[in-house]
Amino acid sequence: MALAGSGSSRTVSAPLDDAADWSKVIAFGTDAYYTSPCQRVRIANPVEGHYGGWSITFAEDALGVPDWITTFDRDTPAEVVTAFTTTLVEGLGNTFRDRLQGGKHYTPSSPAALLAKRDWQPADRQPGAHYQLSPDGHSAYRIRIGRLHEYDELMDPELSTWRLSGGLDPLTAPTWQAYFSTSTPQHLIAASALALADPRPVSRFADSIPEPHLPLVTVHPAPCPPLPRAAAAVARSTRTPRHPDAAAPAAPAQAAYSAPPRRQR
Repeated sequence: MALAGSGSSRTVSAPLDDAADWSKVIAFGTDAYYTSPCQRVRIANPVEGHYGGWSITFAEDALGVPDWITTFDRDTPAEVVTAFTTTLVEGLGNTFRDRLQGGKHYTPSSPAALLAKRDWQPADRQPGAHYQLSPDGHSAYRIRIGRLHEYDELMDPELSTWRLSGGLDPLTAPTWQAYFSTSTPQHLIAASALALADPRPVSRFADSIPEPHLPLVTVHPAPCPPLPRAAAAVARSTRTPRHPDAAAPAAPAQAAYSAPPRRQR
């Protein structure tokens, strides 16, 4: 997943479009903005913004300064973003009580501990931060050492306490980055981290994979369903003839069709 590229924005937007009572506004023809029923959560997809991608804020006071902000840049895999937003939408109604201590979905492990159980190892120490690397070396989790003023994180996502990243060099030159400010709920960060750590491959169109990643991904042609006209011809050709001596009509020749190749990691 770390090398697969961002994928389709519909992977993120479709569940938000279906979320009960959430509102959606489209601005400038491309930018999507979602607001929760309680007015405390804002989710934005400003296509032409500095980071692009998706930004999520939460404010206990709907008209106040956000308590936390999460920013997924435009190249972050859609599955990583969706894991965060889906968990957020599901738990917001009861203020995440199910995820807190005593709740049915509570886990005492931090994102770092959950990744360690999946063989993510500490990386060489970098000044001011602790890093974990995935087994293949293409994903990283960073924790800043030392506390920043919370408003600095709100103004500049790159100063955030936690970061997920991926690419050929996810430590110092990542292809994509996801930033989580200090007060972001741990279970939401964990959802994104576990999605990234999932070893199962993901599907992409070939031309959406970052070019530097191409030598490290595996190509599998995607199966394509029969064209509607060809399927109808096959259905007609398999019907029982009206008279025993009548030959079944031959199915008309159909040009071969193949979908654009997809890449999987």
